[in-house]
Amino acid sequence: MRLSSRVAKINPSETLAISAKTNALRAQGRDVIGFAAGEPDFDTPVNIKNAAIKAIEAGFTKYTPVGGTDELKDAIIAKLKRDNDLEYKRSQIVVSCGAKHTLYNLAQVLFDPGDEVIIPAPYWVSYPDIVVLAEGRPVIINTNEKDGFKMTPEQLRTAITDRTRAVIINSPSNPTGAAYSPQELQAIAKVLIDKDILIISDDIYEKIFYAKFPFMNMATCEPKLKDRIIVVNGVSKTYAMTGWRIGYAAGPEEIVAAINKIQSQNTSNPTSISQKAAVEAISGEQGVVDKMVSEFQKRRDFIVDALNQIPGVKCFSPEGAFYVFPNVSGIYGRSYKGKKITSSPELIDYLLDEANVAAVPGAAFGSDSHIRLSYATSLKNIEEGIKRIKDAISKLVS
Repeated sequence: MRLSSRVAKINPSETLAISAKTNALRAQGRDVIGFAAGEPDFDTPVNIKNAAIKAIEAGFTKYTPVGGTDELKDAIIAKLKRDNDLEYKRSQIVVSCGAKHTLYNLAQVLFDPGDEVIIPAPYWVSYPDIVVLAEGRPVIINTNEKDGFKMTPEQLRTAITDRTRAVIINSPSNPTGAAYSPQELQAIAKVLIDKDILIISDDIYEKIFYAKFPFMNMATCEPKLKDRIIVVNGVSKTYAMTGWRIGYAAGPEEIVAAINKIQSQNTSNPTSISQKAAVEAISGEQGVVDKMVSEFQKRRDFIVDALNQIPGVKCFSPEGAFYVFPNVSGIYGRSYKGKKITSSPELIDYLLDEANVAAVPGAAFGSDSHIRLSYATSLKNIEEGIKRIKDAISKLVS
């Protein structure tokens, strides 16, 4: 059977594939500790679930406007003013089926064949493929640990060409947890201020933040760029609502109208019930978020320290999100039963086979020297998982 050429140009999501493999192994009776899934292990807060139940009982189960209800748009507008000091109108807000859907729609309405999109690496696995599906060209900027996994103004300046259409900034980042300080964002803004380039600010981990400096996005840092910035966010990570599928964008009216147009042909509206739940999540009691973040920070401190005690492993301490991205290149070249490990996929396979630990190869994020572990699991699982990793690595011989 002949498939479209665009399908051959992209890869399936590595994180979702490994999570599916982990679940399949568990169904077979394997005691696998999973560090692959990018979702909080906490349950969706009760007040949010109750809002959904109330919506069902009230019969709020029909189509809504394509780009979301006015009620949810108003909640998002209030959130952006409250948390980010940003002002938008309803016509500048569009709600989609998760932040990934929002980003996909953005690419479809913004990029033409040959348009270049600057993406700092390590990057979230879907950014390059979303650009490719829109026939754009991802331009990868390789960051490093000494710069805190953050793109420098000099790197950005060098990457810009007359074909550059947009730059994606994800802060805090998946997979590294790196977050840009206000000063770092202002330095990047100086490079972009006189360029006709759009900025996509992926703020999905905004609330899962541990840095000593305050969270800011580019629109807050540099208001002069606001008419070229699309802020992307959602409820999945902050409120443990990954399965509810609500994301949103705030930006120029022309772009939002275009997203509404394309969404009218691919999904219609986001789920009505999930929209009611999202209103409660964004507008309701926020104390539960602080409790989750406090627990994530405890896990971060433990896992970073534990990984740095394993010979051959170096781990950067993330400033946000719930991932660590340890450098494991010091292990490469070692062998087990005659099989040499020379890459992150090979190390991941070894850990799964020999230690019953599932993680994601750094190659999927643009850095083969690393692997990604999510600490969105219990401290008990983290302790046991790191012990297994340490034991498995100790079996490798030079």
